[in-house]
Amino acid sequence: MYCTYWGLKEVPFKNTPDPKYIYYSKEHEEALVRLLYVVTEGRGGLLLTGEYGCGKTLLSRVFLNELNDSKFLVALITNPNLTDVDFLREVLFQLGVDSQLTHKVDLLHDLDKLILKTHENGRSIVIIVDEAQQVSRDETFEEIRLLLNYQQYDAFMVTLILMGQPELRGKVAAIPQLKQRLGMRFHLQRLGHEECRNYIDHRLNVAGQTREIFTSDGKDAVFESSKGTPREINNICDMALLTGYGYNAPTIDRKLVEMVVEDMDLESEIKES
Repeated sequence: MYCTYWGLKEVPFKNTPDPKYIYYSKEHEEALVRLLYVVTEGRGGLLLTGEYGCGKTLLSRVFLNELNDSKFLVALITNPNLTDVDFLREVLFQLGVDSQLTHKVDLLHDLDKLILKTHENGRSIVIIVDEAQQVSRDETFEEIRLLLNYQQYDAFMVTLILMGQPELRGKVAAIPQLKQRLGMRFHLQRLGHEECRNYIDHRLNVAGQTREIFTSDGKDAVFESSKGTPREINNICDMALLTGYGYNAPTIDRKLVEMVVEDMDLESEIKES
């Protein structure tokens, strides 16, 4: 709606995991390096946590794009609040096996065969569990832990990556056997002040920005209101572009951002009441 007005080719602040919009802050770059290291070196597992909206899901999509399909077979579990049986069935499905089996032992046999066959073919299996803090059953966490039992000599045959919000760290810590296997851990922080400004510019440039849209003080106001959380930055900037279009504003300055944030806070209060 507002793209033509601002001279943009597309909407720049969608909250969707589009890899071309990834902004490599020092935190995101370090997280990606660790993800790739764990997989390429067969190090077993990694625990990646971060506050809601910090960019974990987008980072996982960028990570997946970096993996060579000829070397890796990947399962991405995005809704892990499952029973142990359903979890195993979903892992198999994501790895290309649409199993109708209902008994755990049969599913485990199928998984054993698949892992061995994949390894014999010179490929490695990567299992990513996104929003892993949603796992609520001890038996499901046990199946997750047992995935790291697949080893040969000095390397793991399965790489397990658990991603989620900070409470996931406590859940993993309560299972010492799992915590020990997840030898690499990383917590994704919010963006700093300068990184937030660069993030806004990066997204606008990817979307085709040809002139100044957000003023310096406008970006400062976005950071102050979002506290550096990418999802909140997106929400505020998107509404600011829409509101600025509606008001025929030449740029997005502090006054306009503050007005947008006030409206968003009021709308949130109305929904909660």
